[in-house]
Amino acid sequence: MKVLAIDTSTFVMGIAIVDGQVVKGEMITNLKKNHSIRVMPAIEALLQECEVSPQDLARIVVAKGPGSYTGVRIGVTIAKTLAWTLNIPLVGISSLEVMAANAKYFDGLIVPLMDARRGQIYTGLYKAEGGNIQSIVADQVILATDWANELKSYNEPILLVGNDSVLHEAVFVEALGRSVQLASATLHNPRPSELAWLGMNRQPEDVHTFVPNYIRLAEAEANWLARQQERAEG
Repeated sequence: MKVLAIDTSTFVMGIAIVDGQVVKGEMITNLKKNHSIRVMPAIEALLQECEVSPQDLARIVVAKGPGSYTGVRIGVTIAKTLAWTLNIPLVGISSLEVMAANAKYFDGLIVPLMDARRGQIYTGLYKAEGGNIQSIVADQVILATDWANELKSYNEPILLVGNDSVLHEAVFVEALGRSVQLASATLHNPRPSELAWLGMNRQPEDVHTFVPNYIRLAEAEANWLARQQERAEG
């Protein structure tokens, strides 16, 4: 089964084509560039290089968030359009789970994280079992200090993974000491091939109703809803 995986939920743009247990091709960049003008050309180039036509694809897998609101929206929109056009299943996977999958051979707890500003992070808690990733605590947005303190109750080694980990490493080291460590730089970029494997056997989404998982509203959207509520109550 040939699977196309798409991840644009952070600055990292990842595209992969996986055929069963074989990674046919994978493209990863970590650049502050506009995903909207780069993703489709990247997909087309990778398909051509791997000698795979769109009609050969059996499934589309996309990182559904959390992450950059614009980035997540771009990836999900392209994935939905391709799945609908090709009439093939669409699967959405947590962007944090994709990060955690990079550390699936770590003997301990895995904490993927993305910066959410004002001291907050998007994060979850995962554990690897037999090379498979299991969710221990659901994805959430939380203050890094609060999350670090909550993790004290777990008596296991903890690995921080994700390009924003370095921004919050000191908070976790202060709370958890030697039980926490930062993943190597080669593990921070989420890999689209891992995304493809995570979604290969998951239940497909309804293409028309599938939406990103932002975890929280964008600040502009939240402010707009608050103003609407105030008007309704006034």
